[in-house]
Amino acid sequence: MGIFGRKTTDTAENTSAVATATAVNPDLAALTGDYTIDPAHSTIGFVARHAMVTNVKGSFKDFEGTLHLDGTDPARSTASLDIKMDSIDTGSADRDGHLKSADFFKTDEFPAMTFRSVKAEALGGDDYRITGDLEILGTTKQISIDLEFNGAAKDPFGNERVGFEGKAEILRSEWGLTWNAALETGGVLVSDKIKLNFDISAIRNAG
Repeated sequence: MGIFGRKTTDTAENTSAVATATAVNPDLAALTGDYTIDPAHSTIGFVARHAMVTNVKGSFKDFEGTLHLDGTDPARSTASLDIKMDSIDTGSADRDGHLKSADFFKTDEFPAMTFRSVKAEALGGDDYRITGDLEILGTTKQISIDLEFNGAAKDPFGNERVGFEGKAEILRSEWGLTWNAALETGGVLVSDKIKLNFDISAIRNAG
């Protein structure tokens, strides 16, 4: 989920060419390699509007993923993510049970949600975008995730880490998630628009 490369800003020509050319910071280029997402220090969350007046926040507790970061050619960076749907957690056991049921995710039949990247872009500064195929309930649609590179560091155990924050918006109905209930005052119980949030820490693979 990482795409390294920074646009140059020394000249107007460089600024106008950001879509086709990037200048790579040597420090970032040195981070090129394969990484494994650390689920203990990462969060994959979502926000849905409830009853038209408030937000319900949740996350998935069980997931795994890999990244390939390319600091020389950002377009060659890739990401892969697998999420176990029965690990959904909204802070309410009853609500979680409903989300796992046939009304929503049908976790017995469709145990996983997956993301596979197909395109990566450097947008300038620390901003990047990755586009890929998101599969839910056996339906695959493309989404784009806007990312901010938070930096790189070596932790006390010698692991080389990189960090990203990301966000995306989807319409759940496009994946067949159409259950809802009408409100007496108008509107519906659950919004179609869902906001996805990613806070990712990934460890560089040995070798």
